[in-house]
This record gives sequence, structure tokens and C-alpha cells, in this order.
Amino acid sequence: MFGLIGHLTSLAHAQSVARDLGYPEYADQGLDFWCSAPPQIVDNITVTSATGQTIEGRYVESCFLPEMLASRRIKAATRKILNAMAHAQKHGINITALGGFSSIIFENFNLQQFEQVRNIKLEFERFTTGNTHTAYIISQQVEQASKQLGINLSKSTVAVCGATGDIGSAVCRWLNSRTDVAELLLIARDRERLRLLQEDLGRGKIMGLEEALPQADIVVWVASMPKGVQIDANSLKHPCLLVDGGYPKNLETQVQHPEVFVLKGGIVEHTLDIDWRIMQIVSMDVPARQLFACFAESMLLEFEKIYTNFSWGRNQISVQKMAMIGEWSIKHGFQPLLLQPR
Repeated sequence: MFGLIGHLTSLAHAQSVARDLGYPEYADQGLDFWCSAPPQIVDNITVTSATGQTIEGRYVESCFLPEMLASRRIKAATRKILNAMAHAQKHGINITALGGFSSIIFENFNLQQFEQVRNIKLEFERFTTGNTHTAYIISQQVEQASKQLGINLSKSTVAVCGATGDIGSAVCRWLNSRTDVAELLLIARDRERLRLLQEDLGRGKIMGLEEALPQADIVVWVASMPKGVQIDANSLKHPCLLVDGGYPKNLETQVQHPEVFVLKGGIVEHTLDIDWRIMQIVSMDVPARQLFACFAESMLLEFEKIYTNFSWGRNQISVQKMAMIGEWSIKHGFQPLLLQPR
């Protein structure tokens, strides 16, 4: 059995979804209540592969909300993720993906030091961040959507914002070794990590955001949106492909221009309907078939009967592992979300 640990995008979103899912006791409560709310299994999932194989899964709502980090309730945030992991393990889930902020919180606050959650000793091999599949799918979106727009990678500049993160660095390595992209612009807050990434790649220009964006034919956004950052669509190249790999995805509403094409990054489409409710509440255009690539990673591992933390630790994603999970993704009927006709 596979599992998905997720969370909602805001307190208002959580209250609305709680009402829709039949949890009225959660629907009118404020942040203090959500800080103490326990994790819940709120959905049972059935997925059928393109091969005909069928698997079962569970969705674990962690009850984490981004406002917990914004209001510096760090202990509440970390407790949410650890409790959700323990809940998944207690219910016999073999491999669980940490979706959204879950993996970021786990890594940034070094939650691996907390093995014991009440009477459960966490078995970390039961969990995966899903970042390898996400990085693969974003890389495929760059390759395939650029063709849709007639953008020739061999003559193009790709800016990666959040280049030193787990997903960003993996995307850079893939584009560097598996494509003929002309130029990579590396954008992140930590200059030392940028220098090390540049050294690892053997190329790439380290730039600030404002300097890089006007030069990019393709922008891959895999950084959290800093408060106050605004992207001026008129300052971008036209045409420009903007792959929004953040969560929640908010660039489509912010950047509106007929020659700027915003693509929801890290989203896959399945060839068959998935039996679940959960994607209806995160605004997927086709909720029976579209999902986050990180969630799909746990499904792929369940299909392949590989019960291990396939994606784990910061900057441990290799191009070889991306190619491996990419093969499984295609085999079982997943494909990257691409641009839709306007």
C-alpha cells in the first residue's frame, strides 16, 4: 500500500475543505485549533497502471498550514509532519510520499533526529520526498513545452530560480547532461551553494533574479516566492516559457501576458482515471487524472514493489535515478502536463 502526506494551502482553504469532506468540527476553527489537530486519513485511493496492475493507497492530511511557518510556530509545523509520518506507518503503509512543504520541513529542521514519535519508532525507509520524479517531470516539461512553443533549446537560455534546492539542482544536472541547452542561469539566495553547483556542472552563470529574468527564454521556478517579489511580464522575453514548480502555484495569476506561457510545473497526467477525491480540492483542472509528481513517485514505487526512500536528503538526486523513475513513469501511464491551447 502507498501513502500520500499532504496539506492545504491556507487556513481559509483548510476550513473550506474540512466542510466539504464532512469535518464540521474543523471548519470554523482558527489556527490555534489546527496547530493541535491530529493527522487524519481522509481518502482511500485506487490506481490502475497502463499495464493493468492495480494498487491501493491512503491520503494522510497532516493538518499543517503554511501560516504556522509564517507565524513562527515551528514546533507545531514539525510536530505535524512527524505525527503524519507516524500515522502512516501505524496504518501499515509501505511507502509514503511527503508532499508540498512536508519534505522541506523535514529537511530544513533535520527531523531525522526525531526517530521516536510516542510509541512508534519511525522507519525512514518507508518514506520518500518524491523529488526525483518531480525533477524528472519538470525537466521533461522544459524539453517538451519548449518544442510546443518553437523554442530551440540549443539556442536558448534557461534560468533556474531555486537552483541550489533539491529539485532545482537536479533539474540543472539533467538539463546540463541530457539536453543541448545553450546557457544556464543559476539563481538562489546562498552564493556559496551556487558556486558549488556551478563547479559541479562545469558551467552556468550565477545571477540575481532581476538581472537573469530578461535574458531567459525559459524560467524554471522551484523556489518559494519571497514576500514582495513581483515578476513584470513586460520585462521577460517574448515568447517566454515559465514553469511554475512552486507550491502553491501562483505565477499564472501574477504573470499575465499573451507571449508568456505559464505551465504548472511538477504536475503529471495519468492515462486512466484515479479513484479518489483529494485532487478535487487542490484545483486540478482534471482531478481524476492530474496530480503532483511527488505523489506519483510513491505510486510508482508501489507498482514496482520498491519499498525504499528513493528520494531522500538534500541534493542527492542523480540523473541516473531520474532516468530510472522516468522509465517507470512512462511504463505505468504517467506523462508531464503540457501547455494547453489558448
